[in-house]
Amino acid sequence: MNQTERNQIRRTMRRQRRALSERERQRRSDALVMRLMRTPMFRRSRHIALYISNDGEVDLQALAERACQMGKCCYLPVLSPLFHNRLWFAPYRPDTRMVPNRFGIPEPKVAYSAIRRAWTLDLVLAPLVAFDAGGNRLGMGGGFYDRTFAYLNRRQRWRKPHILGTAFEFQRVGMLPCESWDVPMNGIVTETRFYGLERGADANPADTRGP
Repeated sequence: MNQTERNQIRRTMRRQRRALSERERQRRSDALVMRLMRTPMFRRSRHIALYISNDGEVDLQALAERACQMGKCCYLPVLSPLFHNRLWFAPYRPDTRMVPNRFGIPEPKVAYSAIRRAWTLDLVLAPLVAFDAGGNRLGMGGGFYDRTFAYLNRRQRWRKPHILGTAFEFQRVGMLPCESWDVPMNGIVTETRFYGLERGADANPADTRGP
């Protein structure tokens, strides 16, 4: 698959996401949140990074509220002031003051000392533009997550954090290429399924529909 084909998939999936009514997007997002909260990765995690939805992405606000009620610590990605095109993570609660970054995406306004590095997190929830059942995925194309978590491709042990992709089921496509720089995920959650993935394994992922 060449870059033109990848960009076409991005345009198609982004258009389909934006075409959802707000009510339908929220319904699907709520179903995804309920499924995600049943996963052992979420239940065991204390430090969880998520995101503020943009461009029709899955809305995880309900998950952030529930996680805070459970005593978990939530974080949002912020652009690193030291490393180009990499992410750090700032503490977040639903009442946190937000300011737009250079892309116009809201970030928590917190002290530098409160920022956490990627390897101190337990779980990261990453928005996807498209994915296949083997765990290959397309993001927005900026490469921020791949650069931030590239160290996971070099480690054999202490591979933190776990990474789960989030997407609506219609964003699944037949097959996507796996690039050398892609950081493997531990699973993908949609409103109807959880795709469990073994890092570094070639076997097909488990497809757990759940109740």
